[in-house]
Amino acid sequence: MTNCKRLMKRVVALLASFGTLANVAAQNIIDSTKAVITSPDKNYVVSFYQKQNADGTRSLFYTLNYKQQPVITESSLDIQLDNHLSERAMALKVDSHARWCENLQVKAIRYTAKDTSWKPLYGERAVIRDNYNAVTIEMVKDDNSIYWMHVEMRVYNEGAAVRYFFPENIKGTYYRVVAENTSFTLPAGTKAWHAAWAQAPYQLLPLQNWPDESERPLTLQLPNGWYACLAEAQLVDYARTKFKLSKEIPNTIVTSMYTPADLISPVATPWRVMMVAETPGELITHNDLLLNLNDPSKIADPGFIQPGKIMRVMTQTTKDAYENIDFAVKHNLQYILFDWKWYGPAFTFTSDATKVAIPDFDLPGIIKYGKEKGIGVWLYCNLQGLYAQSDSLFRVYHDWGVKGVKFGFVQAGSHRWTTWLEEMIRKCAANKMMVNIHDDWRPTGEQRTWPNLMTAEGIRGNEEMPEATHNTVLPFTRFIAGAADYTLCYYNERIKTTHAHQLAMAAVYYSPIQTMYWYDKPAFSNNEPELEFWDKIPTSWDETKVLQGKPGEFITTARRKGDDWFIGTLTNNDTRTLQLSFDFLPKGKKYTATIYGDDDSVQTKTKVGVQKKVINAATLLEVKLKPSGGQAIWLTPVIKK
Repeated sequence: MTNCKRLMKRVVALLASFGTLANVAAQNIIDSTKAVITSPDKNYVVSFYQKQNADGTRSLFYTLNYKQQPVITESSLDIQLDNHLSERAMALKVDSHARWCENLQVKAIRYTAKDTSWKPLYGERAVIRDNYNAVTIEMVKDDNSIYWMHVEMRVYNEGAAVRYFFPENIKGTYYRVVAENTSFTLPAGTKAWHAAWAQAPYQLLPLQNWPDESERPLTLQLPNGWYACLAEAQLVDYARTKFKLSKEIPNTIVTSMYTPADLISPVATPWRVMMVAETPGELITHNDLLLNLNDPSKIADPGFIQPGKIMRVMTQTTKDAYENIDFAVKHNLQYILFDWKWYGPAFTFTSDATKVAIPDFDLPGIIKYGKEKGIGVWLYCNLQGLYAQSDSLFRVYHDWGVKGVKFGFVQAGSHRWTTWLEEMIRKCAANKMMVNIHDDWRPTGEQRTWPNLMTAEGIRGNEEMPEATHNTVLPFTRFIAGAADYTLCYYNERIKTTHAHQLAMAAVYYSPIQTMYWYDKPAFSNNEPELEFWDKIPTSWDETKVLQGKPGEFITTARRKGDDWFIGTLTNNDTRTLQLSFDFLPKGKKYTATIYGDDDSVQTKTKVGVQKKVINAATLLEVKLKPSGGQAIWLTPVIKK
């Protein structure tokens, strides 16, 4: 009898554990709610539908197929609101549904399409095509007609995106989003490049037992050998949303908001982006999708926005500043940076970010000398200074002749600090000031709207001196979000890679304001011949190609500006031999290839050799890489005499 009771308890527990799945199994698709859209090239197919639950409530679902293969199987679209305080204050009906979306009724399904192109001020390519098919599913609560919600879906050749939109409420009530439960059910065996925070190291993990939520973008390795990426776009009036694992459904990732968001309609949530590719490099070259999901530029006169290379002044004295300016002129840098503490202790509200607080530092004279030499000055300002002085700070810097501001140790994640940072970028634009945001913050394509936002950290770069393997993960993960300020170094003894690896990162890593020589001083340089690569390389591009690569192993990226190409190859901690094809070049055209690679026979401390070869589209180059090594190549057309 005792054994029977135990058996019955186990059966009851088992049935309870499958309660949610049983409820889903009992659901029926409501045919009138079905919507299907494909990408312009027909590779993506996204389906939306609503199901009737056994208890009479409804649920929203979608699927995503790529090249006729299911990638995201039936997954939930769900957002949870709690408007009861606003409803009571305005004497409105208080919504009492356990799930806010459970009684939405589909009223209309509208299809649209768009095919245009636009030219960014700077970027990874000169022209960006904005081409998609879209559907809007208009819904209203069946017991409260003041509440409408639209599900908006767009499908591009580069990926798909979905968001929730709340039209203007006729009674004026406010919207408090307490959770967003958009889910992504993936094939069994999928693995994710997990990072617990924006500057964390990466781990390749299965979709189970994560130690923490994961940052976005989240790159996935699918069991069929393909790759996918989940990302966030247009985070401007909302809380940051990371990714967690579902506790109920296997192989399922769910969005996880950092804090609630208090919104006023009309308002939309950020886009949830889904990208699929047969090779990981396609994810990188398709990252314009995030820009396309943001609004066009709001800066009427963008002449002050000038990409370039920048060097930090390590010792903040007038003498050192002048030496850095002279070094910048010699090595074709465009800016110098004075980092934190130039105006005093950074973590206090008592420091005045408009007054120099260190001795022997003639900032007006330095700015004047830089202007005479064609070198602009950037200033660091910590969160406390920005928060306390932003009403006048950027106007003061503009009057001084400063070109840009580096925001330091910003707060990130909450709805409050997201909107605050957006306001700071806008204020900088109004005062013709470029911006670099540092620490635990990542862009979501808003640099299209505010192109004065040049770059951002949100990356484990050379401030932590990571190993080469980490550096080969970053292009396929963090850089899908856009420009990143890795802070390249060259001479510092703590570098865990070869010098050719550091050199090549300037081509592999995209940043319109590219920080170079981060822990270096002009005195450290012996004018090594290979510095020519950094001297010549630009920071904005007409064309970008990822020629080969695999996360955590290696990558080769080629970028073109005008007629010249700059190519960077990185390997992980292992030695590697690669075959580099130049079949991306125009046929019948010859180029002089200046090749910069690790070479222990060279009589310099950096051990980088320089060779020249004539190549064409038929050339196949064997690239032998040392452990943690790299190679850089500069291609210039051979001029016919």
